[in-house]
Amino acid sequence: MLEFFLELFSEEIPARMQAQAASQLAALVAESLAPLKPAAAQIYYGPRRLALRLHVAAEVPAAQLSERGPRASAPEQALAGFLRKHNATKDQLVQDGDFWVLNKSVPAMSARELIFSGLPAALAKLPWPKSMRWGSGGEFTWVRPLRRIVCLLDGEIVPFQLGPVTAGNETEGHRVHAPGAVAVSSAADWELKLRTHHVIADATERRKLIEAGVAAQAAARQLSVAEDGALLDEVTGLVEWPVPLVGRIDDDFMDLPPEVRELSMKINQKYFALRDAGGQPAPYFAFVANLAADDSGAAIIAGNERVLRARLSDARHFWDLDLKTKLEALLPKLEKITFHAKIGTQRERTKRISDLAGKIANQLGATAAEANDAARAGLLCKADLVTGMVGEFPELQGIMGGYYAARDAHESATIGAAIRTHYQPKGPGDDVPRGLVAVSVALADKLDTLIEFFRIGEKPTGSGDPFALRRAALGVIRIILENDLRLPLAFLEPDLRDFILERLRVKLRGEGERFDILDAVLAGGRNDDLVDIMRRVNAVRDFLATPDGANLLTAYRRAANILRIENAKDGPHDGEVSEAQFVQDEEHSLNNALHQAKADSLSKFASGDYGFAMNEFAGLRGPVDAFFDKVTVNAEMSQIRLNRLRLLAKLRDTMHQVAEFAKLEG
Repeated sequence: MLEFFLELFSEEIPARMQAQAASQLAALVAESLAPLKPAAAQIYYGPRRLALRLHVAAEVPAAQLSERGPRASAPEQALAGFLRKHNATKDQLVQDGDFWVLNKSVPAMSARELIFSGLPAALAKLPWPKSMRWGSGGEFTWVRPLRRIVCLLDGEIVPFQLGPVTAGNETEGHRVHAPGAVAVSSAADWELKLRTHHVIADATERRKLIEAGVAAQAAARQLSVAEDGALLDEVTGLVEWPVPLVGRIDDDFMDLPPEVRELSMKINQKYFALRDAGGQPAPYFAFVANLAADDSGAAIIAGNERVLRARLSDARHFWDLDLKTKLEALLPKLEKITFHAKIGTQRERTKRISDLAGKIANQLGATAAEANDAARAGLLCKADLVTGMVGEFPELQGIMGGYYAARDAHESATIGAAIRTHYQPKGPGDDVPRGLVAVSVALADKLDTLIEFFRIGEKPTGSGDPFALRRAALGVIRIILENDLRLPLAFLEPDLRDFILERLRVKLRGEGERFDILDAVLAGGRNDDLVDIMRRVNAVRDFLATPDGANLLTAYRRAANILRIENAKDGPHDGEVSEAQFVQDEEHSLNNALHQAKADSLSKFASGDYGFAMNEFAGLRGPVDAFFDKVTVNAEMSQIRLNRLRLLAKLRDTMHQVAEFAKLEG
């Protein structure tokens, strides 16, 4: 196998595009060079380059092509198209029955020839989210102007043309520390020479260096770094030679909400927030320079502190201005914000959320004060959408409303907290709201979204969910389950209730849980209380994990199969079981056990004591095993056979009151 190495060197590539572009590059090249059986791919990406190392075969061996073409009776145009596709002539065809067949010898092709002829077209297909045209012809597109290409096959240049650039063996080092061309002879030589020219080519290594370097800078000041994987990824894509540094935040800005300060640092400047020993925001920030300065970074730090001071001054302006107007006074402005053309304005929406939050709070057993707070928080929860701060930083919606409400002496403390968290959870890793008022508002917000979009027929499809209704439903599920809320969803229309239950099923599947148990429990009825549903699911799951549960499930399936077969003959075999028709003790024992299960286990199940109920249910195993071991169901006497089938139906139906076990897999 030969080493194939490719580097595409350009002007700065946006950090958010680099990783995906490198993966797509690897896929396109592997597809283009598939006849060479490419293997052991390694990708590299950074601010100014994408690169790929592969091992490929030395050649594509000669082959004999035999391919069936059009029918002999097909129009001439069809035959001409077939020949054109295969670069063949008519004298290479033979007729085989009703069809033309092409027999063609394909000569061997060296890896160099295939790369030279096939790679440019493959690279031109790289799907950048945004690209630009340049060059004399203006036909070639790339994310930024392409400056150099390195293409080596076992150290030898493959000089293909891509747009205005011809491949060679020269790359470039750091723009400041080592400008100019650098000749390379292999992937290892490329990586080593870039390192000596102040470029860390491997993104994984750069990320680790940045993470460790920032942490070390913080630790030197007895501080820690606020975890932010997305920012770390972005900074990795911005620098080639990372040099972590720390600057100071003016004390005048430390009374701003930390979210304001830190979002401004992150969004505008790509700075890392730091924490003190108690986990509180520290008056420092960390950042990563792209060069090693002679003064140990003093001028760079001073410049970044100056820029941050200007940014935070803007934030201070919005904060002070917003505090002059109470949230309630902002509500009329929401009438000018359309939530959805078929649903109405944000002002109309806040009225619905307020009403629903109050009702939910009452259902959850709120006091009159708590219900009033829930309704009030629901009314005010969208008011910060028209504030200056949220206009500048939309990511702070809800959070700023919480701060502004907390500053209003006329609003209770719980209202600000409820507004602050009502968008939660925003994703799988986000916390859910806590506290009766907060969960009522958060649920009302998400349920209103679901109810209204279902009302106008805008339901998610297999191809899209433009209004994030699946996320809203998952948020409802998590809030209810993680707060153990007994909130029946009977007030929802059946389609929406089924949609939420389906999201619960998907959630369980994603967590590796047995979602078939959920299906079995739901088939047993009582499907509008998520906490109750999951308690039943967990009880059945734990029961089935025991030997008694596994054996009883086997017996259930045996009984169900017998009933299915016999019902097809002369069933269904429902009706009362007659003790007078019992012939064997095992029939009496099973019947008594079923009576006992109904009296004890099912009554406990109905009251919600599912763990106890399932333990009692295990008492069926012995009588069921004995029945199948000693009793012949299809007795010769028809009345005895009918009675035994009814006894099996009684077993099946008794178990169905817990869950429809037929829906379990395996």
